Amino acid sequence: MSRLPVKKTYKLFIGGGFPRSESGRTYDAEGQNVARASRKDARDAVVAARKAQPGWASATAYNRGQVLYRLAEMMETRTTDLAAVCSGKKEVEAAIDRIVWYAGWADKLAQVIGSSNPVSGPYFNFSVPEPTGVVAVLAPEQPALGGLVARLAPVIVGGNAAVVVASETHPLAAIELAEAIATSDLPGGVVNILTGLSEELAPILAGHMDVNAIDVTGADGQGPDLERLAADNVKRVVHGTADEQSPWTIASFLELKTVWHPIGQ
Repeated sequence: MSRLPVKKTYKLFIGGGFPRSESGRTYDAEGQNVARASRKDARDAVVAARKAQPGWASATAYNRGQVLYRLAEMMETRTTDLAAVCSGKKEVEAAIDRIVWYAGWADKLAQVIGSSNPVSGPYFNFSVPEPTGVVAVLAPEQPALGGLVARLAPVIVGGNAAVVVASETHPLAAIELAEAIATSDLPGGVVNILTGLSEELAPILAGHMDVNAIDVTGADGQGPDLERLAADNVKRVVHGTADEQSPWTIASFLELKTVWHPIGQ
């Protein structure tokens, strides 16, 4: 007898789990019914990110690098599935290589971005990079996987937690990536992925008082309005590109803490 195949249901990724939208809404994207996140889903994702962020930030830099490398391993095993929801194998391989590249920076940030500052007086003066906190990421529409990885990896390697609004028209790659994240060693809540309408979700995150920074690379013309909303809690606003790869991209999501210490008696 013939059988009906079990179709995949594309859900949200919040706190390490895959819930449906609390509203029950879906929308059609790439021929699939995809969960359409609501205001409450966005708030729940921020709560999950805030809960996970201190533990992730307190992990050693070496450990964070190893965890990102483990994510690359999980993506490697899912190359075929990921290639099916983006432009193909080359995009997947480039995304994996980018994760590995950022993983290598985890324990080098303090040396490159931090510094020992020359001061006039009997003091040591150090600037040390620290994570900003919870970062909202508006993923670029294209490339669906490569653009998402380019904006997400520099956020989490420095110890931040992320709430991502996936590409509205090509969201399947984001959820496929979420399944790799769920089977990696990333603690639940460090990465949260929302699918749905950017014009609905972006203002919620931009105005959320417990979001510390927002990456508006995928804002698609909403930038000025989002910046006004972000100003309410002096939220950091980051503009980037879908193919950016630089340690200074990581620095965009870090704060510098300067410490003074007296020398001698």
